[in-house]
Amino acid sequence: MTAYDVIVLAGGAAKRLGGADKPAVRVGGRALLDRVLAACSGAGVTVVVGGRRPTSRPVVWTREVPEGGGPLAALGAGVRLTAAERVLVLSADLPFLGPATVDALLTAAGDDVGEDGREGALCTDPDGRDQPLLAVYRAEPLRRELALLATEHGSLAGLPLRLLTGELDLARVDAGPHAAFDCDTWEDIAAARVRIREHGAVLDEWITSVKNELGIELDVDTDVLLDLARDAAHGVARPAAPLTTFLVGYAAARASATAAGPEEAAAAVAEAARKAAALALRWEAEAAEERPRAEPSGEGTGTP
Repeated sequence: MTAYDVIVLAGGAAKRLGGADKPAVRVGGRALLDRVLAACSGAGVTVVVGGRRPTSRPVVWTREVPEGGGPLAALGAGVRLTAAERVLVLSADLPFLGPATVDALLTAAGDDVGEDGREGALCTDPDGRDQPLLAVYRAEPLRRELALLATEHGSLAGLPLRLLTGELDLARVDAGPHAAFDCDTWEDIAAARVRIREHGAVLDEWITSVKNELGIELDVDTDVLLDLARDAAHGVARPAAPLTTFLVGYAAARASATAAGPEEAAAAVAEAARKAAALALRWEAEAAEERPRAEPSGEGTGTP
């Protein structure tokens, strides 16, 4: 896939949040901005338009002119710092944005300008509304239209995004039920926090959050680790479950230190888990063998 740069718009007054620092609001234990940055970790250059703040990975900071000038002004400031032929544009308040949506947009935009003349791709929400801040734009037409709008109106400040998207030939990508969900109000924040903890997604969300918190870029089979914890708890003792998974992680880290890539590192985790699970099952088997010997036979107890 051809390289891309990303511009994340993290300014705005957040009036419906009472002026709160929206990009720093946490959902699932992570700032909204960090959740968005995690979804586009493959970008060549990451530009964040907004006030400087701690982030989970390095970014380039800039501000729109004038500050508070709106999304087109922010986009104009950000695009000056990009160099790739495709620019991913995101708002900083998308808690459920994931790499799959980013990949879908890049694929829809294509690697080269084809006969259809597409100049980018944007997501549509479940109601069919275009989401211009969840989109990939080709750099040349993006810069062209921004320059034309600035010339026509004297400035990009205060202009609506539809003036830009209306001039570009864009493919549409279905964002699915959650990817385009943005947090404009405290009710939205509350809904996102509840959804994070839904039973079907809570483990994936938790593991992703832990990996981001610890700076771990490693895909592992969580089912293998859960099975190991179950075997250790059942075959040895309940406290053995967390201690065993910790030791497996330590062993895997040692093995993966010399691994050639992420696949070998993931294989090291799987192999360490397999060995520990086999050991737990051997413990359980020994306990099962000894159990009949330890149980009283009932002879000579006066039992009729």
